[in-house]
Amino acid sequence: MRTPLRVTVVVLAQLLLVGVAVLPQLSARATGEEYLFRVQLVDPIDPFRGAYVALAYPDLDPRDNRAGDSKREAGTVYLNLVEDNGVWRTDEIATERPDAGPYLRCHDSGWSLDCGIDSYFLPQDKAAAFEKLVAAGDAVARVRIDGRGDAALIDIARR
Repeated sequence: MRTPLRVTVVVLAQLLLVGVAVLPQLSARATGEEYLFRVQLVDPIDPFRGAYVALAYPDLDPRDNRAGDSKREAGTVYLNLVEDNGVWRTDEIATERPDAGPYLRCHDSGWSLDCGIDSYFLPQDKAAAFEKLVAAGDAVARVRIDGRGDAALIDIARR
């Protein structure tokens, strides 16, 4: 009798851990509002992971907005967003959650930011066209952001 109970507890604990891991992405996809961000290609197709690309968001890098701030403490930061000609950019970076306005919640490792929208997966047959689109500078990322600043990358498209 004890073995089935233990197995059930272990399975439920694993399901709970998976749920906690994907909750921010699911929340952003389900309840978030859509924003457009300029996007650049950092790393083209990875031969070991398939049609996976690493992306950069030039308008979201707080180091461009805070002179002389090359070293930062690691932790959670909030990027306040403002609209600029149809795309969104960082207005300022804060260590405390903003009271209002759209913002992104990111993890700052001290030298880079992880906002959960820096990688994109696509079918192998579409990889070459995607690389050309992003390299031409015409690409924008469609991102959904929920009320807690959690983000989910929805699509990359021509502006």
